[in-house]
Amino acid sequence: MNTTPTTSHWGAFGVRHAADGSVEAVPHPADPSPSPLLGGVGGSLRHTTRVRRPAVRRGWLEHGPGPSAARGSEPFVEVDWDEALDLLAAELLRVRTEHGNRAVFGGSYGWASAGRFHHAQSQLHRFLNQYGGYTGSRNSYSLGTSLVLLPHLVGDAEAVLRAGSSWPTITANTGLIVAFGGIPEKNVYVTPGGVTRHSTPGHLAELAAAGTGIVLVGPLRADLPEDIDAEWLPVVPGSDTALMLGLAHTLLAERLHDRAFLDRYCSGFDTLAAYLDGSADGTAKDADWAARLCGIEAGRIRALARRMAAARTLVTVTWSLQRARYGEQPVWAGLALASMLGQIGLPGGGFGHGYGSMGDVGDTGPVLRLPFLPQGQNPVPDFIPCARISDLLLHPGEEFRYDGDSYTYPDIRLVYWAGGNPFHHHQDLGRLRRAFARPDTVVVHEPHWTASARHADIVLPVTTTLEREDLGGGRRDTHLIAMHQAVAPVGEARDDYAVLAGLAQRLGFEKEFTEGRSPRQWLRHLYTEWSSDLTESGIAHPPSFERFWADGEWQLPPGPEQHTLFAEFRADPVAAPLATPSGRIELASARIAAMQLPDCPGHPSWVEPEEWLGGAAAERYPLLLIANQPSTRLHSQLDTGAVSLAAKVAGREALQLHPADAAARGIADGDLLRVFNDRGACLVGAVLTDRVRAGVVRLPTGAWFDPVPGVEPPLCAHGNPNALTADLPSSRLSQGCTGQHALVQIERWPDDVPPPPVTVRHPPRFTADPRPSTVDRESHQ
Repeated sequence: MNTTPTTSHWGAFGVRHAADGSVEAVPHPADPSPSPLLGGVGGSLRHTTRVRRPAVRRGWLEHGPGPSAARGSEPFVEVDWDEALDLLAAELLRVRTEHGNRAVFGGSYGWASAGRFHHAQSQLHRFLNQYGGYTGSRNSYSLGTSLVLLPHLVGDAEAVLRAGSSWPTITANTGLIVAFGGIPEKNVYVTPGGVTRHSTPGHLAELAAAGTGIVLVGPLRADLPEDIDAEWLPVVPGSDTALMLGLAHTLLAERLHDRAFLDRYCSGFDTLAAYLDGSADGTAKDADWAARLCGIEAGRIRALARRMAAARTLVTVTWSLQRARYGEQPVWAGLALASMLGQIGLPGGGFGHGYGSMGDVGDTGPVLRLPFLPQGQNPVPDFIPCARISDLLLHPGEEFRYDGDSYTYPDIRLVYWAGGNPFHHHQDLGRLRRAFARPDTVVVHEPHWTASARHADIVLPVTTTLEREDLGGGRRDTHLIAMHQAVAPVGEARDDYAVLAGLAQRLGFEKEFTEGRSPRQWLRHLYTEWSSDLTESGIAHPPSFERFWADGEWQLPPGPEQHTLFAEFRADPVAAPLATPSGRIELASARIAAMQLPDCPGHPSWVEPEEWLGGAAAERYPLLLIANQPSTRLHSQLDTGAVSLAAKVAGREALQLHPADAAARGIADGDLLRVFNDRGACLVGAVLTDRVRAGVVRLPTGAWFDPVPGVEPPLCAHGNPNALTADLPSSRLSQGCTGQHALVQIERWPDDVPPPPVTVRHPPRFTADPRPSTVDRESHQ
């Protein structure tokens, strides 16, 4: 049976149509390890939560723009498209006239679509730039800390994050992998733009077959595939830096460090050494000191350090470790540990950041610029680090520090969100609800009635990737995919481009926004320009657009199989210096030290988190919750699909806990639990497993936020862990997200008390238009 070609952040696939009108995602034939998330596609497409028509919050429609605590609880009024666009155009004009463009927050995030043209973030930012600009955001929730830190240490964050040593180089040369945070296979099925061939599972299988030594450092055994025979060091969450420093001290004390490498390729080692041996502060960071913090015996720490020095060793740190308070420190300490081993720039050795965090890390696909929609320049200089959205809305005029400079939060009156779900990504959702109550107007483009849509004033229904045409491909993808339209739009959904073109027409710049092109004409234009660039540069000779579209794909030229991070720097640090003040790896940074930040010292340091199992706060909340990425959906996408729904327990998100912790609380498998702390609570289903460290519970992110009405702090009936996480930055250096950890307590939900129902799988309430009829309104004008 023929299928319609398309792609997604979880990979390329074909759409097969059944006789009953349903659709099925069929893996691309070239994919050796198709994503399990494909099983969630069909059920999400026409789910009851689809936004069928434009809708306006009743209170906003009745009383006009203004702050409102009723967002998220009031019913909506469905209106036609012309009225919705007229209302929104008038509000955009009012805000610009009365407050200026900096009062508009363009809060789009990049995960809405794998398409290169119908990329919601690009579409919205192009529109707002042409309207005079907007307050924007920088970096990402995933990597907000590392994106700021790494340029200080190695001069270029992208080199580490996007161009790490390739998997074939690792499998052929590495003798020992020490994986802080593991190499979680569940994450490698996801990549921005997708990958046609998921190769990482195969490389992990090669490591297992070759018997490569692997040490998993982390409280979750599932952060490494079960069939890999690894040594598991179940550290206390948040203590990875202490363990790294203990390993580094052993290398120093036993003269196992590579002094010649440190002298030639690094700067600041003497400062770090003084901290390690205690001459700087009176405390030696030896294995005994580390053992008291991380929960791993001092003898095992020393033995591991010796083993690392005796082998070609790769030190890798997952992105999850920097999504926590003082998340700069494990990244910096991991780089320092690898530097002391002296193997950076050698095949199979050195440092890695993100293996198992994303599907394209270590991949061998081509490094090509793919077609993209130009966004133009933003005339407004104001911005926030993306994880500071609540601070922005709640504290206009307040100063904040970022990467050594001081900035001020503007006064936001209109939030415009297209592509993304802040009520998934953000922390302390009770605080975010208060923040969303403050602007005059919140606008959301959404296919589904997510919590973000329910907390908006104007909700515009937009298409999913299956309902439009596009070009698709990921950063190191092997193919460019012609994304054919597979189904008609659901309800009255329009693509983001059509919505914004309609607004631009009302505001007087439709010609500039559309350049007179339809979506198909844009696809041909973007493809043709890209194809010409490749041909002129001699890289490749893509087919005509018509041939490409008819074939459904074009295989991109292959990338190099063998690649070693920092190989050129290793070969000649004078001819190929790093873009740091010293030209070398900065084990101590004078620039960061000069910022005098108490939460980010000038060299790798142990900075005790406020919420961890070794602190005073654990006396009240004795369990450490890990809110990591889910295996059954992409963030909150596909939570209405079959794969995600099948993993629910007691109708809620599943929480994993150790049998000893369950027994102490009278909890059995499948029980309904309440997880709580001072910030909020959520209901979850219990799953007992000895594959988590005692004292640790795992609750993945992405369950649609479902706050029980009238309960404060919020109680999420569905199990969203961000009802519990703290809205604090990693430090004043990066202002990164810290949503990975939170201290909590859990208890069984009483058998004699009916639990609140899960409501997010149904649309919100709708009501009749409270305004006078059109005739009555005209007669009063």
